[in-house]
Amino acid sequence: MAALRMVLGENEERLRAQLTGPLSKVGYDVVPVPDGATALRAARSGVDLVIVDAHMPAIDGLDVVRTLRCERFRKPIMMLSGGADEVERIVAYEVGVDDYVIKPFSPRELVARVRAVLRRSNIPHEPGPERLTFGRVEVDEPAREVRIDGRVVALKPREFGLFLALARHPGIAFSRGSLLERVWGFDFDGDERTVDVHMRRLRLKIEEQHGVPRCLQTVHGFGYKFTPTA
Repeated sequence: MAALRMVLGENEERLRAQLTGPLSKVGYDVVPVPDGATALRAARSGVDLVIVDAHMPAIDGLDVVRTLRCERFRKPIMMLSGGADEVERIVAYEVGVDDYVIKPFSPRELVARVRAVLRRSNIPHEPGPERLTFGRVEVDEPAREVRIDGRVVALKPREFGLFLALARHPGIAFSRGSLLERVWGFDFDGDERTVDVHMRRLRLKIEEQHGVPRCLQTVHGFGYKFTPTA
């Protein structure tokens, strides 16, 4: 079973990182976004759960929920809010929110509430590993291996995690900060150059040593993306 994919819309960068790490560590495929417009686009790409802050730039959380429900989006939606305003909570539930989480809360509480929402929606709440194939390249999450033409590529754990994070979303650009959140976790003390070092190693092992056409692309001034080739 493929990992469950969810959008996490939160404009506060620090909180976004604090929540992305724990959700990713229990196996969920988290797409962290900073504003409502990006959350809406990400949700439309196909996800199992949407988590949005009530007050985000571009489009606020309530309008994100209204738009998705008008478009017949049937998957569960959770809303985060820094206020305990009763009217806002009532409106949120009326427009289609499945759970309303009031700040402050711990990452452990959010993980538990995510599982409860998925369980109520009859979506298997325990994410499972997956296998991805792109021409000559196979990413085997259960075995924690990348294989090219059936042969295992010797990758270190962080290198595998970085490649898996990119391969799960072909063609989608991720910032260095987002990759740090996904692979190293929000409590990592290093800087974004760590990602660059690991990407150079991945290119050497996958592209140069095995003759795979350039699939790990640099998005200048931003980060990286995976572009599969036949």
